[in-house]
Amino acid sequence: MTAAAQRLGLAQPALGAQIKQLEDELGVKLLVRHSRGVDVTEPGRLLAERARSILADVDRTRSDLRAFGARHADHLVLGVNPSIVLMLGAELLHHARAQMPDVALSLVEERTPVLLDALSRGQINVSFLYNVADQSGLERWALVEEDLLLVTAPPGSPVPDTVSLSEALSHDLVIAGSRGVIRRIVEDEARRLGLKMKLAWEVHSISSTKTMIAEGEVASIMPFSLAAEELRSGELLARRIDRPALTRTLYVVRPREREPFVHEDQILRFLDFIVTQLLKDIGPYARSLR
Repeated sequence: MTAAAQRLGLAQPALGAQIKQLEDELGVKLLVRHSRGVDVTEPGRLLAERARSILADVDRTRSDLRAFGARHADHLVLGVNPSIVLMLGAELLHHARAQMPDVALSLVEERTPVLLDALSRGQINVSFLYNVADQSGLERWALVEEDLLLVTAPPGSPVPDTVSLSEALSHDLVIAGSRGVIRRIVEDEARRLGLKMKLAWEVHSISSTKTMIAEGEVASIMPFSLAAEELRSGELLARRIDRPALTRTLYVVRPREREPFVHEDQILRFLDFIVTQLLKDIGPYARSLR
């Protein structure tokens, strides 16, 4: 709540009052407050998802209108996962301008289930999605296979570079909700092997998850891209999970039936840049599938 208030330029009590007013108007609880902060309720998650979709539509409409008078102007609405934004950051937008001078770009940052729904509804043109199944009306290409890692606070003594899934699951884990791709991968593999996961906390915030890991009370299973800065600095430690290996696969997905872009070549070069840069930044924990 403090961070949100600072980002909005509001006093925290004022933000709390506005949320309370919204809860009263809607007749549902959006947040559950407790000693460690707040958790988002299911109605709160639904409101957040719908609000992001509405704001994406507003941004796309604004870009469409600005580009309306430009001859042969394309508008690319691109869906990306938070881990891609964490890895590439502002560099993504700089390269978009350099490599797609004739294309207006709207970037939609969301989790895979939300992006997949937006793609199916025609709200975005192309999306990078993790572990998406083949679906009617959509076409997909596998691009990158990325290892999942056990991420912990640095131990006091040296540890092996790899860890078995059984040992990883013996830690008290903080991990995202059941709709998340990583949670689903871990639970499916644990179920297949007859193992149990020790879930200490279900947390959807990446920054909160990394803070809890750094405090040393819990660990998490995640890809390198979600904690790249902390792993490079030594604030956190990553160990590759093997026996068996856990991986996630990045796809580019778009509708089968679609109007081609005027500047298709520029857009394809930009998408290729994203994949190339991800492989470079993730390093030994990722492999190209192209």
